[in-house]
Amino acid sequence: MTTRLLTLIIKEFKAIWKDPRSRMIVTIMPIIQLIVFANAVTMEVKNPIVTMEVKDFGTIKLELYPEMAPDTVANFIALANHGFYDGLKFHRVVKGFMIQGGDSNGDGTGSPELSDIGLAEAGTDSDKKYCITGEFLANGYENKIKNTDGVISMARSMAYNSASSQFFIMHKDYTGLDGAYAAFGKVTSGIEIVDKICEDVKIEDDNGTVLKENQPVIEKIEMID
Repeated sequence: MTTRLLTLIIKEFKAIWKDPRSRMIVTIMPIIQLIVFANAVTMEVKNPIVTMEVKDFGTIKLELYPEMAPDTVANFIALANHGFYDGLKFHRVVKGFMIQGGDSNGDGTGSPELSDIGLAEAGTDSDKKYCITGEFLANGYENKIKNTDGVISMARSMAYNSASSQFFIMHKDYTGLDGAYAAFGKVTSGIEIVDKICEDVKIEDDNGTVLKENQPVIEKIEMID
């Protein structure tokens, strides 16, 4: 799986998107389906690997699981490849629970637009905010990933299909989230970075709110394999 392949697939999907009949439902599942198919043909099927560079803390490496959450993985990779996450921050840190980031507003209210994944031109009428399908058991999807330490999942509102760009990485196991959030990967190295963020970052309340000037910066998320 290569960045070039993903870029070509997104380019093709953009062409499809120009047809109004294709815009009835916002979904990016065709992207990940084509990626998986292309890799299967070349006998190079393997899970995507991404790195997350956190300023002054270090690098977190994650393995993603498209077989469990294809839409979620496709969306995360598309946002990363378009630089959406570069410069965003972890706005919520709860020691013993998780760290949350990926919000363009830095306060838990932000979400991306179609232009952030290359499916619309910024500033045009077709550039809309979007959400993805919640790929977890409570929403009818056979996602069996448990929320153990190092697992990455999509944050959402009370609505099941409301996730977009915000994610959280588990600091410790929390079974109460199992089956209710779209887990889609796991830290394979750099879990000590999550530990350090939880230890060092100053929080303002029991909800883990971090003032903007204290929020750890995500310098870049990049697919490396």
